[in-house]
Amino acid sequence: MKLGIISHCTIDTIVFNDIEYDVAGGPACYCAFTAKNQKFDVDIYTKFGPDFPLRDKLDNFNILTEDPLSQQMTTKFKILLDGAERRLFVQEKCEEIEFVENKTDGLIISPVFDEISLDVYNKIKNTSDFIMLDPQGFLRKKTADNEILLENSKIDLSKISAIKTNSDEIKALTGFVGDEAMNFLQKQGIEHVILTDKQNISLLVKDKIYSINLPKLKLYDTTGIGDIFCSTFCCTMLKERDFLWALCFAGGAAQAAIENKKIGLEKIPQKGAIENNGSYFYNMVKFRTI
Repeated sequence: MKLGIISHCTIDTIVFNDIEYDVAGGPACYCAFTAKNQKFDVDIYTKFGPDFPLRDKLDNFNILTEDPLSQQMTTKFKILLDGAERRLFVQEKCEEIEFVENKTDGLIISPVFDEISLDVYNKIKNTSDFIMLDPQGFLRKKTADNEILLENSKIDLSKISAIKTNSDEIKALTGFVGDEAMNFLQKQGIEHVILTDKQNISLLVKDKIYSINLPKLKLYDTTGIGDIFCSTFCCTMLKERDFLWALCFAGGAAQAAIENKKIGLEKIPQKGAIENNGSYFYNMVKFRTI
């Protein structure tokens, strides 16, 4: 099976415990390598500059679509981490991603900042039957000092199969919070609505909210955890066609990535760790009717 991912590759300067780490990443990389660990073929729709250090690795895994190289520098962020909280500053922005006609079994749309035009967004939604959206990049604005903040935004959610948001993003997207916000997104036609609130993860399907709770762990680098979650959810849905297993495996992947205490892409978990954690969560799922 083949998973497509549309997002910028990035170079991130992660500041954690007063130490700076320069690592390559972005949803394109986190989602792609997570999917490869789950034996998926992967296509990335992306752009990066000549300074991006992982092109050979992406080529070796055969996960690049045509013409990803830009003459502009790779999108770069500075990320200040403080537990589950973080501040984000954009330092470079690569050119927009062009549309590529390429059919996939599933597609993750996960912009980081201003790289997917509405025209490309609308076109690419027609290239797959299962579309998962992480809307964070559509909701971001840049301040005068280049800090990234959220702003209220409306997005065309037609043809979206699943969406993953956190508490701040869902409020910016809908104007509501909690169950009301999840209901709002469901009424736009999204079958699987995921809301993450630190270690609490909820999934709305039809008239029920299913929830799992990640254990309280000491947090290290949390960059890319949401991307690992999305990729695992999408891969499991495509393979198993079971939203409960998808929720549990995605939560298991997030837990495994946090537990290994690694920086950057090194935190991406192996398939065995995902399945072990996911099996535990499957027996611990709670649900309620709304």
